Amino acid sequence: MGNLNRLSSLISAILLMTSTHSFAAGKEVLAERGMVATSHKKAVAIGVEILRRGGNAIDAAIATNAAMGVVEPMSCGVGGDLYAIVWDAKTKKLYGLNASGRSPYAATIDYFTQHGLKEIPASGPLSWSVPGAVDGWDQLRQKFGTMGWDELLAPAIECAEKGVEVPPTIGGFFQAAEPVLQRHPDAAKTYLKDGRAPHAGDVFVNPFIAKTYREIVRGGRDAYYKGRIAKEIVDFSQKNGGLFALRDFQDHTSTWVDPVSTTYRGARVWEIPPPGQGISVLQMLNLIEPFDVKSMGAGSADWLQLFIESKRLAYADRAKYYTDPEFAKVPVAQLISKAYAQSRRPTIDLKKAADHVPPGEVALAGDTIYLCVVDKDRNCVSLIQSNYNGFGSGLVPGDLGFALQNRGTLFALDPHHANHLEPHRRPFHTIIPALVTKDDRPWFVFGVMGGDMQPQGHVQVLVNLLDFGMDAQAAGDAPRVEHIGSATPTGRPEQGVGTVQAEPGVDKAVTKELERRGQHIVTIRKNGGGYQGILIDPTTNTLRGASESRRDGEAKGY
Repeated sequence: MGNLNRLSSLISAILLMTSTHSFAAGKEVLAERGMVATSHKKAVAIGVEILRRGGNAIDAAIATNAAMGVVEPMSCGVGGDLYAIVWDAKTKKLYGLNASGRSPYAATIDYFTQHGLKEIPASGPLSWSVPGAVDGWDQLRQKFGTMGWDELLAPAIECAEKGVEVPPTIGGFFQAAEPVLQRHPDAAKTYLKDGRAPHAGDVFVNPFIAKTYREIVRGGRDAYYKGRIAKEIVDFSQKNGGLFALRDFQDHTSTWVDPVSTTYRGARVWEIPPPGQGISVLQMLNLIEPFDVKSMGAGSADWLQLFIESKRLAYADRAKYYTDPEFAKVPVAQLISKAYAQSRRPTIDLKKAADHVPPGEVALAGDTIYLCVVDKDRNCVSLIQSNYNGFGSGLVPGDLGFALQNRGTLFALDPHHANHLEPHRRPFHTIIPALVTKDDRPWFVFGVMGGDMQPQGHVQVLVNLLDFGMDAQAAGDAPRVEHIGSATPTGRPEQGVGTVQAEPGVDKAVTKELERRGQHIVTIRKNGGGYQGILIDPTTNTLRGASESRRDGEAKGY
């Protein structure tokens, strides 16, 4: 199984451990002034309190994300990367932030081949890229924020020092990661007690991350990239066979980018351009749009066949073209154009799965948390943050209290591949925030977690809203499918027709019909994604929040 599929498979396995056969669907949450949604109730409460105290959506998003690094540390933290889309109510503009890090300057294809490696390991020190989250917070704070580091990080510090009760799904994540955390003493002392991971209902404390946050309060982002924190990471790297040097951290920068979009059913859907995979959402929507999806019906064999085959086409292009645009030309405009979708659409057969899905010809010129915030002025933040696979590399540097990500595993080691490893380059990225506008105003702020599942989840949620007329909560709770086995941006070829993982809510007659059409179907108890969304009612300006029932967390407003 390819690296890109390991995350969703791991999460699916964890959810099997922590769930019964079905889950109770939730209800939309309504609010007038502001709202926060993410996958832990304590972090949501912290974000709402920031809004109540006069902070804006950006302040609340940073404080919520910092808290999530404490309460759901296997999914995010200051050892990982960050992407965000911000709607600024003052300028009435969208801004995109790529706060992902780059490979070490010492990381070369020759280094890996000389060490007998055909792929970058999925864990350990050779999987590292520079974590971008703290610089991302700083960029957001400087451009849009109103609060200082002390106000933003104080609630997370309190959580870390006093402890927070572990909810069921996160407890399952801790339990599943226990063998990984036991392998290294620094990880064990940070996350385990007497060699054991927390269970649901236990109170988890992390004084180490509290100390790190206090250093950021005192010294800002430079405390991380130019101070003791960077030095401790580099020292840890040198002792454990990593490639980090101080220069890797000192030279780190985030990048403000223009979000890209397509239209679908009268709405405009916005995503971050590569190296993220957001444009695959736009490609899939363009392929799907001419079909009468509403008449097909939610959960029907025709709709799911259309969805799966569209995904396979988009992911074939993802494997070939998506990479760091600072190192290679990525034909974004062509890939997300309606004309390109029209040229690719005839290959979709609603009656039979394609045996092989090659990429199109374009002229060249997986653990994650998501959170969304809307404030009283209707500033909006769609933010996603991740370590990649669970606790990332599985390594915690010294006493810093956080795991380092393993994003570097998403490079290809084939020098002819668009996404090949080079020094100080960003890898292909899976995390993608999204925002939808109608009539040039924000309408829906949302995201879906889970590696390869993220674009597939975006499309299914949007179709549920715009074609099948569901509300924001039902759109996320509805039974989902995930197709795995497409070619990957690390150079792995497609795995035949692939496999469709279907939740039990997908009718058995439908799965049998899909198998007759050539799909390979397996049933899983719960999809490994995770979804939150806030919809702004264009008529009443009321906020309608949703947090899917498969995971911990909630949407809450005031």
